[in-house]
Amino acid sequence: MADWAGFLGATMLWIKAAHIIFVIFLMAGLFMMPRFFVYHHQAPVGSDEDKKWIEREDRLRRIILGPSLVIVWILGLLLAFNGNYWREGWFIAKLLLVIALSGYHGWMIGYFKKLQKGERPLTEKQLRMLNEVPGVAAAIIVILVVVRP
Repeated sequence: MADWAGFLGATMLWIKAAHIIFVIFLMAGLFMMPRFFVYHHQAPVGSDEDKKWIEREDRLRRIILGPSLVIVWILGLLLAFNGNYWREGWFIAKLLLVIALSGYHGWMIGYFKKLQKGERPLTEKQLRMLNEVPGVAAAIIVILVVVRP
């Protein structure tokens, strides 16, 4: 068994693959939800269309975003402990960005709850700008993990 396998042994590559798969699911959800919010804003409060958007957003939250976030964190922490990355600068930067993305996820859930109540505190333009956050974070995270500057 290779030295890099750590305590996870031969399962390490499978766990890494699963981590990447669930990161893709999470990122898809992080890209979709703000776009849903933009379209939701166009529906009159209380209309049938408004209710459909609330249902779509809730499904995205329950089926993709929530479970993916939990699985990404569990598998990511397993990999971090396995590789003992806690003193690596690239890893600390990545971890901070992942924490920020988790906060972004939390903000989106809060905004979803406001939409459920009929509140529309942001403009469509602001939501479109916020839609760029996960893409920028993902690009930086990939560079940190692959290049390890």
